[in-house]
Amino acid sequence: MMRPDEIEAAARALDEAERTRRQIGLLSLANPDMDMDDAYAVQAAWVEAKLKAGKKRTGWKIGLTSKAMQAALNIDIPDSGVLLDDMMFANGATIPQGRFIQPRIEAEIAFVMKAPMEGAGVTAEDVLAATDYVQPSLEILDTRIVRKDPETGRMRTVFDTIADNAANAGVVLGGRRIGPGETDLAWIGAIVRRDDEIEETGLGAGVLGHPATSVAWLVRRLSAYGERIEPGQVVLSGSFVRPVEALPGSVIEADFGPFGTVSCRFA
Repeated sequence: MMRPDEIEAAARALDEAERTRRQIGLLSLANPDMDMDDAYAVQAAWVEAKLKAGKKRTGWKIGLTSKAMQAALNIDIPDSGVLLDDMMFANGATIPQGRFIQPRIEAEIAFVMKAPMEGAGVTAEDVLAATDYVQPSLEILDTRIVRKDPETGRMRTVFDTIADNAANAGVVLGGRRIGPGETDLAWIGAIVRRDDEIEETGLGAGVLGHPATSVAWLVRRLSAYGERIEPGQVVLSGSFVRPVEALPGSVIEADFGPFGTVSCRFA
C-alpha cells in the first residue's frame, strides 16, 4: 500500500506532467507494492486537485472493456476515469498543437443520463431505463506516464493507467442523439478514418458484449466507494476499436452510418 504522502506526491507529479507536457516515469516502478486501490487513490487525489482549481466534473469514462486490451495488461476487469469540463470539444474541433503529449483516438458510444444511478445490483436494463440518449463520440487518450521505461524496458501496467485518470484527456461528441430503445446498441458500429484512410472498424458488442453492460459495471464499482452517476453526466462506455495515433495535422473521423459522424483535427 502506498502512504498518503506518496499518493499526494504522485498526483502532483501527474498534474505537473500534464501542465508541462513532460511525462513522468512509471509509478508502478517507483512504487513496487502499488495495487489497484492505490491507483484509484492517486487518480482521486489528482481529480480532487483539479476540482479545487475550478474544473467541473461532467461524467465518467470506462476503459479496457475489450478482451484484447485486458489480455494485454493481464487483467479481467475494466477500469474507469473521470471526465471534466475542460476535456470537452465540439464536433469537428481543431485540437491546438501542443495541447496533449501523445494523443490517440478511440471511437465509443457515449451515454447521457436522465436519472441518477447507484447500487450494487444495477443491470444493463437499469442503465437503459436511466439513459436520456446515447451519442457517437471520440475519446482522446493521452499518457502523462511513459508507456515504457527507457532503462528497464518495463511496460506501463494497469495501475499506471488507472492513476493517470485511465489515460483520458478529451471527449468529442457528435452524430445524432439516439434513444436508448431506438436500436440494439450492440449493433451500432463505426468506421474510423485518419485522413480518409480506414484505420479501424468495430461494433458496440465489442464492449463487454453490450455497452450498457459496461455502464452497469461502472455503477457497481462507484457504489462500492459511495459514489454514483448523476443526471446529465456523460459516460463513455468503452472503445470497440484499437487506439488510433493522432498525428499532427491529421483529421480523425468516426462514421457511425445512420447515426452520423464525429471528428476532430489535430493542428
